[in-house]
Amino acid sequence: MHKVAPRIEQASELPLLHIADATADVLQGDGVTRVGLLGTGFTMEQAFYRERLEARGIEVLVPDKAQRELVHRVIYEELCLGDIRPASKQAYLEVVSSLADRGAQGVILGCTEIGMLIGTDDTTRDTRSLVAQAYALREEGLSAWCHTGGYHVPPVTLTGSVRDDIVFVDPVIGVGELAISDHRSSQPTLDELLRIAGDVHVAGLITGKAGILHLHLGDGQRGLAAVRKALGQAEIPARVFNPTHVNRRAALFDEALELARAGSVIDITAFPVEDGDGAVEASLAVQHYIESGAPEYNVTVSSDGGGCLPTFDANGELTAMDIGSPSALPATLKLLLDAGVSPERALAPFTSNVARVLRLRHKGRIGPGMDADLVILDGQHHVQHVMARGEWHVVDGAQRIYGRFEGPGK
Repeated sequence: MHKVAPRIEQASELPLLHIADATADVLQGDGVTRVGLLGTGFTMEQAFYRERLEARGIEVLVPDKAQRELVHRVIYEELCLGDIRPASKQAYLEVVSSLADRGAQGVILGCTEIGMLIGTDDTTRDTRSLVAQAYALREEGLSAWCHTGGYHVPPVTLTGSVRDDIVFVDPVIGVGELAISDHRSSQPTLDELLRIAGDVHVAGLITGKAGILHLHLGDGQRGLAAVRKALGQAEIPARVFNPTHVNRRAALFDEALELARAGSVIDITAFPVEDGDGAVEASLAVQHYIESGAPEYNVTVSSDGGGCLPTFDANGELTAMDIGSPSALPATLKLLLDAGVSPERALAPFTSNVARVLRLRHKGRIGPGMDADLVILDGQHHVQHVMARGEWHVVDGAQRIYGRFEGPGK
């Protein structure tokens, strides 16, 4: 359609709304002068989109030939069929990283389906898609819930209210990840934070759901100051505030320990740690937490699996991109067990503590009436068998049950 836009403009007196014009308006408003463009091969290689932006003074970068072929193939052979593959996401992120290396200040997702693959925020993804995915996973035999909102304020919701989303939409149990102490956040005020936390808390009381505000912690020097102020000023229980990525800096982790002592559940992220980057490796963070004497039920571990792991320079410019892996969870558990941490202490942050903070009353422990979710390890602490809701999904290390778009040959 946009390829013939000039002819339509010539033939009609009515104004034409061109997507490249709307994109240029936003880019210029944000001060972006060089941008990467992803889309079908036609969008990336032909002039109808690129020249419209260049006429507005915006330089457009496209991937190299091999990358363009990959981007185009994934759109038509996978995304258009609803097939979302982690390997393709990793490949796309590498393309984005290469565009950033060439000076792109941002990247246009010039095809609707791309947001399904690499969207990580509340601009390219919304609560509606998350709820749909949660229901789809349940149909595949897994247990799934989600949060409403995202990094930014006001939160993106399904019903227009975070409270109503939690009350009326079954899979929605809280709000998150709302970003604080991060240059990508909306820089929420204390009043905004308290208003959202209050709505979440009340929704949890009404429904019996988790009712938590899951907070993304960036590496900003303010750390958890906003949460401390909120707890000092309002009557909202500490359990409502659930910060994650608390081990990205040693000083932040020390702050988080104090918050856990005050009643919040803190979440350690099992992300890759490079020498000298200041982060605390997840298994060491768990051991430090246990040794600190903080309540052992107030800590969990998550993987950020499938999420983007970006690296920024001092000016907030993207310098590299990686992807989180769910395998980080069993790897972290193995490190804890190999280090001699007792099974009951090592397992709690992955199982019973998670069920407790999310108020999943049939999860997190083995007992009569509980859901039959089991992970069995071998003698070297590797995952050997996995049962979900009473069905064996992995046996002897081999996947037995596949999702609708999975299979041994895919």
